[in-house]
Amino acid sequence: MKESVRFFETHKARERAAIVTLIRSNDEETRARALEHLSELALLADTAGADVLYRLTQERPTPDVALYLGKGKVEELKKHIEMLEIQLVLFDDDLSPVQIRNLEKELGVKILDRSGLILDIFASRARTREAKTQIELAQLEYLLPRLTRAWTHLSKQMGGIGTKGPGETQIETDRRLVKTRISILKEKLAEIERQHRTRREGRSDELTRIALVGYTNVGKSSLLNTIASGVSEVFVENRLFATLDATTRAMALSHGRQALVTDTVGFIRKLPSRLIASFRTTLREVEEADILLHVVDIASPSFEEQIEVVYETLRELDAHLKPTIMVFNKIDALSDDRQQITHELRVQYPHAVFVSAERGIGIEQLKNEIEKVITEASFELTVEIPLAHYEIASRLHDLGEVTERVFTETHVRLRLRVHARNKERVERLLATAA
Repeated sequence: MKESVRFFETHKARERAAIVTLIRSNDEETRARALEHLSELALLADTAGADVLYRLTQERPTPDVALYLGKGKVEELKKHIEMLEIQLVLFDDDLSPVQIRNLEKELGVKILDRSGLILDIFASRARTREAKTQIELAQLEYLLPRLTRAWTHLSKQMGGIGTKGPGETQIETDRRLVKTRISILKEKLAEIERQHRTRREGRSDELTRIALVGYTNVGKSSLLNTIASGVSEVFVENRLFATLDATTRAMALSHGRQALVTDTVGFIRKLPSRLIASFRTTLREVEEADILLHVVDIASPSFEEQIEVVYETLRELDAHLKPTIMVFNKIDALSDDRQQITHELRVQYPHAVFVSAERGIGIEQLKNEIEKVITEASFELTVEIPLAHYEIASRLHDLGEVTERVFTETHVRLRLRVHARNKERVERLLATAA
């Protein structure tokens, strides 16, 4: 009897891999960017559990429809596969089912594109029920249009990277069953979202909510550990996508105030759109945040491109217009000849802060900037509440920061600072006491 591959199965032995990309123009900038993207693909492979033994590039403006690479390059790749005993070839672009089928036939090893690799990493790192459900949905939606003979590498006999998740030993996978499973998973996620919404409605709105966003492996978790010191630390690893699940910690501000800071999953170039869609419940913290801390690895030679990738992802989430503080991390790793760039960035980004999360440099300046943005996004008002309706005064304490309270024989006068998001709720509450 044939067995199906178990979801999120782990593997111990590291696979031997080759990585491939196209250089679409012969100018130096295009070449440098393509090679940098290839290096990032190598990091993804390492995160997934593969050792990259060979890198192949080809200069051509567009991929070959049948093989992605030209025939000569395919033969070159095949020789190195045999010589280095490579088990897996990773491509930095998404491949069509036809390309995958032809490449597997020509090379005799597993073929995986960038999206499939990222989904595999997410599958191996999902821990909560929500994350596992989101990943399974994304994998099935990725698999559905590829249910052809090209996917025989999903059999248990080959195993390894690219096989965790909804793999099937049977070539003739039933599309109807896959679609049914997708519908079930979407309903599960809808139920999880309803539960989250209920919890959000029940929590106090007094605390400002801050979300950490940024490219993967720029130091968001390290920053959360630094600014929320005194509580249990968030897992940190120098690998891409070290954690998938959102983590929230309280951060102390001046005058005894606090804010809630949430670390979210890192973004990356060419992040599969289906993954963004299925992870919308996790990324809801970004959508509902009052302030975004956009963390950037300023020591990275491609930090400007990474900023753009994050911005485009935020656009997909309709969160790109939120008050945002640019947090340029790893300032201690910036070479002396590149220090001038900090002056340019201060001009370009009004709320720019330069920190080292690891060494604690610039953290007080960051907190000051956060308080400044909170003040800009709030307003002050003075109200008088009849003592007969004192429960309304108590509720106002939950919706804003009370800076003064004076009692008379019949009323209590409150001066409070309210975040703009709570303006309508405060107005409705005051109307009931009129």
